[in-house]
Amino acid sequence: MTGAAVWVTVGAGCAACLGLKLIGAYLPQSWLARESVARVMNLVTVALLAGLLAVQAAGQGQGLAIDSRLAAVGAAAIALWLRAPFIAVVIIAAAVAAALRALGLP
Repeated sequence: MTGAAVWVTVGAGCAACLGLKLIGAYLPQSWLARESVARVMNLVTVALLAGLLAVQAAGQGQGLAIDSRLAAVGAAAIALWLRAPFIAVVIIAAAVAAALRALGLP
């Protein structure tokens, strides 16, 4: 992809985000107050964050990578399931990743 194509893509993405923001700002409040709209907005947020987490934890280039990041996410998920405080979840995930990297895993 050329440099100009990258900037055109970035500009189009920025314009799309701005357009969505403007549409949201000008929609009537009665539409946004509906329970179905609120539920969909919450589910879309969770789905986007889950997708981002999956790509960042298991993606490498065009393929999958099973490494210390995936184990750290697993440890964080277990800590969250056990209802650990957020700071503890972050420390546990970082400790697991650091320990596995110290043992030689990528």
